[in-house]
Amino acid sequence: MAILKNWKIHIVALIIVVVCEWIGTKKVPLGPGVLLFLPMLYAMIIGGILSVPRLKLIKVEEMNLASTILSITTLMLVTKLGTVIGPQVVKVVQSGLALSLQELGHFLGTVILGLPIAIALGMGREAIGATFSIDREPNIAIIGEKYGISSPEGRGVMSVYICGTLFGAVWLGLLAGYLAALKVFHPYALAMGAGVGSGSMMAAASGAIKSVFPDKANEILMYAGASNLLTTIIGIYFSLFISLPLTEKLYGVLKPIIGRKDSTKEVSQ
Repeated sequence: MAILKNWKIHIVALIIVVVCEWIGTKKVPLGPGVLLFLPMLYAMIIGGILSVPRLKLIKVEEMNLASTILSITTLMLVTKLGTVIGPQVVKVVQSGLALSLQELGHFLGTVILGLPIAIALGMGREAIGATFSIDREPNIAIIGEKYGISSPEGRGVMSVYICGTLFGAVWLGLLAGYLAALKVFHPYALAMGAGVGSGSMMAAASGAIKSVFPDKANEILMYAGASNLLTTIIGIYFSLFISLPLTEKLYGVLKPIIGRKDSTKEVSQ
């Protein structure tokens, strides 16, 4: 692979890792809790700065090469989670109902809360693709197959996917760290909530939770990994047969009520 021969990418990545690990985890008191700034946050910020085209530090071709390694690193992460989940599979089975019902929480967050806000802000059918799920890779495939990526629904799902890729891990890492520091929720419940169907988001959230509950690190990883896996598997069918149809129906009901009157006429594909 070309990326294995591009030493510039490896050197830049190594420097970023060393700098971020040297800075370490920082805790900022905020009200009754704390905000946790993890090395992953610094890495994203530094990487974003280095990727600014005007600086000409990293070429677009090099960025594209670097992105190809993401699937391999994700596979390594999943493998590690598998080794944690395996020895504690009994606990996973005992929590099966709670893990499965979390998909209902994703539905309530994206559709019940997100859809009305999107419509009120003036979005058209883009709101359907943007709010029927958290819009990761499987959800893009669903929208692409049903409507086409170039459709309004396709633009909606892609816009949220890009925003989630850029800011999702940062947001969930900060939110999970703050909620964990409040000591209101059980760490296992927070770990289950960390499994939203994205490896990077789960890693950021579970890492923040582990920082607050280091004595339960393995259990937190186990629940987060199992939750993420179930969300990925169950979420595909839930999104396809429940979330997406209901989002369409709710859109038809809410658009005339809270949508902007001057919006252009929409054509569903």
